[in-house]
Amino acid sequence: MQEDKIYEYAVIRLVPKVEREEFFNIGLIMFSKKEKYIRVGYHLCQDKFRLMRSKLDYDDVVQNLKSFQKIADGDQDGGPIAQLDIPERFRWLTAVRSSVVQTSRPHPGKSKDLEQTFEKLFEELVL
Repeated sequence: MQEDKIYEYAVIRLVPKVEREEFFNIGLIMFSKKEKYIRVGYHLCQDKFRLMRSKLDYDDVVQNLKSFQKIADGDQDGGPIAQLDIPERFRWLTAVRSSVVQTSRPHPGKSKDLEQTFEKLFEELVL
């Protein structure tokens, strides 16, 4: 029988006007220390983005999300944070920040299949 894997996840949010604290979900970060697993996925709908009537630049936000991806992947282009071990990268990505791209607090869970759980959470919370 396959053992449950403990994981944490956080939702990536776009906060167009930080002072108003309004946001919508645009991505997901999932991490399992024991499984040495970290994954970032995002979806930024251009139509929804335009409805915000914000001065934010779509391409700038996408570049920020790509940075999240590079850090999670441990990519050389992700800078020094990307070279940290997986738990440190997850903690850095989910640290509280006052910017237009933020994350929720991490939430715990158990799963037999991390990839399947990621896909399910991404569909429920982001798409």
